Amino acid sequence: MREAIEKVLEAMREDYRRWTMTGREVHQNVEEFTRAIDIREKMTEEYCNGLEVKEGPRYWKIIASNGSGSQKSVAGFIAKAGDKKFAEGDMLKAAGWSAPARNFPRGNVLTESWCYQNVRWTGIG
Repeated sequence: MREAIEKVLEAMREDYRRWTMTGREVHQNVEEFTRAIDIREKMTEEYCNGLEVKEGPRYWKIIASNGSGSQKSVAGFIAKAGDKKFAEGDMLKAAGWSAPARNFPRGNVLTESWCYQNVRWTGIG
């Protein structure tokens, strides 16, 4: 299961890398351009290193934090075991800090059919 969760984290990291590259603006000089690249690289490193997974009794919680760790948000949940509504490995959007949205799964990390389109750097959704 941890290996499958790591694939979700890597999909989030890749989406963040793509997102940071889309906002390239034109700079007047090389110094501004270099500074902007340095800032993007630092932000990307902080985001990628700030992803963590916490194990709870029913779900794995994916947490994203800024570089210092002072600001955290829940990026989503993954079901540890099946219940009446969800199967083991179902990806769920976060409803809040401690609970997932239990309306429907956004994919399943244990099947080959799970889709990266529901995983963004902003979370599962």
